Amino acid sequence: MEELKFLEEQQVAPELIKRVEEFRSQYEVVPETAGRIVKPSIPFYGKDILEMAIAGLLKGENLLLTGPKATGKNILAENLAYIFNRPAYNVSFHVNTNSGDLIGTDTFVDNEVKLRKGTIYQCAEYGGFGILDEINMAKNDAVSVLHATLDYRRSIDVPGYDKIDLHPAARFIGTMNYGYAGTKELNEALVSRFLVIDMPAQTEESLEFIFRRMFPNIKENARTQFIGVFLDLQLKATNSEISTKPLDLRGLLAAMKIVETGLSPRKAVTMGVVNKTFDIFEKEIVEDIVKTRIPADWTRDDVYER
Repeated sequence: MEELKFLEEQQVAPELIKRVEEFRSQYEVVPETAGRIVKPSIPFYGKDILEMAIAGLLKGENLLLTGPKATGKNILAENLAYIFNRPAYNVSFHVNTNSGDLIGTDTFVDNEVKLRKGTIYQCAEYGGFGILDEINMAKNDAVSVLHATLDYRRSIDVPGYDKIDLHPAARFIGTMNYGYAGTKELNEALVSRFLVIDMPAQTEESLEFIFRRMFPNIKENARTQFIGVFLDLQLKATNSEISTKPLDLRGLLAAMKIVETGLSPRKAVTMGVVNKTFDIFEKEIVEDIVKTRIPADWTRDDVYER
């Protein structure tokens, strides 16, 4: 299958790929949810991480992806939903997320009270992959809803309505960063319902894979310099010399895309990376990194083959 070729390229265990194909064949997609199956804009690189994640999901487990910014947590979650050919349901947790947002709330339709189904309810009903973003920002009220959903009961009690059982293909993938404002430690009861994967930092090898896949006509020297910008920023952030604000892989890749339109590479990286920080001293550090890697006189032709 075309969707699974990049697993073969990374030499993911053939037995796992075979079982993913069987999973895809076993569980059909309801037509009204087909629009939620979206090819990720960024491929995920990492054989070991992919094998751990796929093995867990095949056995009905839920995953918790942890790690600092720019390690690819959401990218992995999106890729896994696509690999398994399941509709993705995204929940971005924040301090105001409550149980009604997840399960549903009463609404008035055709002169009667009906349930407006929440994201978790729909995911459970249609066998989707629920991506629970920044789960450690959730209030206890919201998290308590997930307990029966995530453990062996695989069910949801809908107050005033009924209990629904999860579709056998439904899975949940949580992501969390440590140290962000508004985050907190997850309680043990919730963590015990996940298999936890600690995401490693990006490496030159992983970035090479992403850049080659997304920009096949990029020149070798340009690819090296753009990757170098990210790795330099990552090192500075690791050493606490800068914050993680400019450490933005999506921003760097977006800059690469707009260079193709003819915009100066330096200007593109300024938009995608440098301007992500609003501290004047930090911005100077980031600008210096960019200046050492991306010459001011570079044009599109210095970056891409014709």
